[in-house]
Amino acid sequence: MGNAVSWQVELAVKPGQLDNFRVLTSEMVEHTRSEPGVLIYERFVSDDGTVVYVYERYADSASALSHLQGFWKIFGARFMDMVERKRFTVFGIASDELKGMLDRFDATYLSPFDGFSLVRHG
Repeated sequence: MGNAVSWQVELAVKPGQLDNFRVLTSEMVEHTRSEPGVLIYERFVSDDGTVVYVYERYADSASALSHLQGFWKIFGARFMDMVERKRFTVFGIASDELKGMLDRFDATYLSPFDGFSLVRHG
């Protein structure tokens, strides 16, 4: 399982904001595509467009922290105008510095227990 850190975030899309959130999401995806250490950056939406799940995986805590710091400067205010965070679950061993940032999101931390991944990241 290594040093990788990932999270799943459940978001409630505020009424009337789905189209705006789609535009913002496209901007976020394009911006994040070139960041070092980002392994997975995916969004999933419910059929009725009221719930979005975010799944992100980073090579390590430093990559995740770097992403979050840039994200909030560029997208944070717009993001929070469009969605409400319902749940934030972190998987892996997050550094104290990363936890310091994620704690303000009421994150739940889950440590590795057992398992493997066949996904190869290069």
